[in-house]
Amino acid sequence: MMSMTLHRKWLFRCAGLWLIGFSLSVGAKPLPDDPLQRQCWLQHTAERTELGRMLDPTPVTFSNLGNGYTVRSPFWVEFGIRGMGVMPAGNKMDKTGHHHLLIDTPLPPGVFDPIPFSDTYRHFGKGQTGTVLDLPAGQHTLRLLFADHAHRPYFVFSPEIKITVVGKRAEAPAPQINSEQFDATCRAWYQDELTTPISTGKAVYVKNIRSGEPVDSPLLVKFGVVGFGVAPAGSPVNDAGYFVLKVTKKKVPVSSVSLKNGATETILDLPPGDYDFEVEFVGTEGKRLLQDELRIAVVRKRENGFENRTRPQ
Repeated sequence: MMSMTLHRKWLFRCAGLWLIGFSLSVGAKPLPDDPLQRQCWLQHTAERTELGRMLDPTPVTFSNLGNGYTVRSPFWVEFGIRGMGVMPAGNKMDKTGHHHLLIDTPLPPGVFDPIPFSDTYRHFGKGQTGTVLDLPAGQHTLRLLFADHAHRPYFVFSPEIKITVVGKRAEAPAPQINSEQFDATCRAWYQDELTTPISTGKAVYVKNIRSGEPVDSPLLVKFGVVGFGVAPAGSPVNDAGYFVLKVTKKKVPVSSVSLKNGATETILDLPPGDYDFEVEFVGTEGKRLLQDELRIAVVRKRENGFENRTRPQ
């Protein structure tokens, strides 16, 4: 667990990033202004950016949901996969596929049979990295399943998670953090914050880091796009593209990552310091379609690349 001294340093470092006047001209989401909300968000930074299941070459995950989460409906669901690329359905390419969301239903029994189309087997054949889901109040199970161009499952899938929908977003009040019951109210606010639908038509963004956020290195960076699908460079696919990340320090280039294989996650290993991220979404033919910018502060190096702690369930 992070010490209070280190936590305060993170907060002051984070505040300093804004005081120097960095402009979010493209619209990256900043850290919360409310002190309690900011404290709550920052205490989850490590679990959002840690390298995680590195021994599994193709982990499929919910980027913003966890087992036991409580949400208001409709809510935002983000898909993540590492070790394979995303490609819209109908386009055959090795080590690529697209996401399927299983709602209140088990894995399909047939290894070689295409995944059925139904309300409980949702297909994201355009190469989407997320979706808005509207479910009735009560408990539900969710699982992600990755499949090939013909919807045949690779049987690369996420663990099944259980969530509770408390009611309609327009009717159920948003959770608020109470300093006297910080842990419980922080947990409720954080789960609601992660699952609030994105209110924009088209955007590229970093899923797991906000501008001004202090992080440890190496770190996992997860990308999302709204309004387009993901596809490898050169693919004969319309309305799709791939992610490019350019990292600079005091305007000097440090690193550049081009995920031309349709990947949606990457790992960065940076020494301590302040960095600017320029995130681009580039069409399959090489034309830039979307851009975003954010700033981070690397505050320390992780031991052996991993957090020396047990991840909360």
